[in-house]
Amino acid sequence: MIRNSFFSVEGKLAIGLVGSGSECFGYDDEVSQDHDFEPGFCIFIPDTGEVDEQTAFALSRAYAKLPEEFMGFKRLKVSPVGGSRHGVIRINDFYISKCGQPDGKLMTPDWLHVPEYSLAEAVNGKVFVDNYGEFTAIRESLSYFPEYIRQKKLAGYLLQMAQSGQYNYMRSIKRGENAAAQLALHTFTDAALHVIFLLNKKYMPYYKWCFRSLKELERLSGLYESLEYLISSDNDGGKAVTKAGMTEDIAALIIRELKADGLTDATCNELEKHAYSVNDHIKDGMIRNMDIFEGI
Repeated sequence: MIRNSFFSVEGKLAIGLVGSGSECFGYDDEVSQDHDFEPGFCIFIPDTGEVDEQTAFALSRAYAKLPEEFMGFKRLKVSPVGGSRHGVIRINDFYISKCGQPDGKLMTPDWLHVPEYSLAEAVNGKVFVDNYGEFTAIRESLSYFPEYIRQKKLAGYLLQMAQSGQYNYMRSIKRGENAAAQLALHTFTDAALHVIFLLNKKYMPYYKWCFRSLKELERLSGLYESLEYLISSDNDGGKAVTKAGMTEDIAALIIRELKADGLTDATCNELEKHAYSVNDHIKDGMIRNMDIFEGI
């Protein structure tokens, strides 16, 4: 359709499947079909005047007229939750929605505060063709955090792990506050997941996909079952003591990886001290002197 009817602008378009939705992570399955599920793709067009509004409108109409069914799957008749994810999309609009900047040029506050799952959606999926190159160039500039941002986030999440798992979990158990104990383990697990993804230099996706994505990581993917157990089992009997031991084992494995990467000089098993050591390794003085939780 593009080659036959829009040959004059074909070289200005980026075609792919990128953005929100499990299909862009390769996670679609039978359960996915209950909402926002359809065959489709994205046509990204530049905002530089290379593709005028009239042509963009005609391209949108042509996309809408593509077959209503493909390989037995029907296209949606209503827009997905959050708006259209497929069809013609301005490059600037896409990146504004994902990182707040049309050209992907993020300043330090942006890197610290744009949700990580949103950055994951900016660089996931596949670009099938991009002759113009603008979409891919922005995508590559957002491929991962600058190192000083990664270190700041690591420091914050390590301290959160220390406070929730190494300190407050058993204190809550001793007080008989089971709900607080479970919240402590949830916080510990969430922070641990962030740390593991940061060590792998991969953006952590939206919460419902983070455990599935964890299995695909090169480092510490073996912690899947332990982390799942912490938040899916109760604290009755001797389980609380077992869980406390598991938090220490998880901490030890993470500390090993931190040392392997030269991110910490601390020599103990207390994640708090490693958190501050990681923070002390940040070369940018302004970032280093920010509150240790600034990036989480």
